Amino acid sequence: MKKLNFILSGLGGQGILFMTKLLAQTALNRGLKIMAAETHGMAQRGGSVVSHLRIGDVAGSLVRAGSAHILLALDENEAYRSLPFLTRGGRLYVNAPVGVSVRKEVWPYLERMEMTCRFFPASETARELGSPMAANLALLGFFAAFQNGPLPGHEIRQTIEQASPDRFREINLKVFNRGFERGSTEREKAQGL
Repeated sequence: MKKLNFILSGLGGQGILFMTKLLAQTALNRGLKIMAAETHGMAQRGGSVVSHLRIGDVAGSLVRAGSAHILLALDENEAYRSLPFLTRGGRLYVNAPVGVSVRKEVWPYLERMEMTCRFFPASETARELGSPMAANLALLGFFAAFQNGPLPGHEIRQTIEQASPDRFREINLKVFNRGFERGSTEREKAQGL
């Protein structure tokens, strides 16, 4: 693997930095090089948070516009704001309520750039499991089900188990697993299995 660039975006308090930490630690556990940085405004007041994670042989920590392979967004509006970071053929995973799909004015751009976009109700999933603050882990699980690169789902799960405080470990794994199950089901449907 030469390099893999991630952008993670959302609002302050949604756990963007924890998601970045989990992905970075999973890469480190595999012996991969990483560089990470974050940019945020009034995060404590629900402002934009964008985290950059680069895995592999990279020279800097910031992902340039048009060079991210994966965009994980915990907020639909932040997904659209961060869309210019994605490269041609990039993959976008967005936390959005059931029934929400790509805005019609954005669809031609996604098609032209051959980008894959998947929506998943991560907030609703976490709330159903009694942990509304864990939408980040639900989205991470959903993404992991489609991952065929250097960060396999079972290794991300191991990192969550190691990084979670004792009192949150069980629920964190439960939320991640539910996201992973839903992603696996969607992946199988897309493959016609």
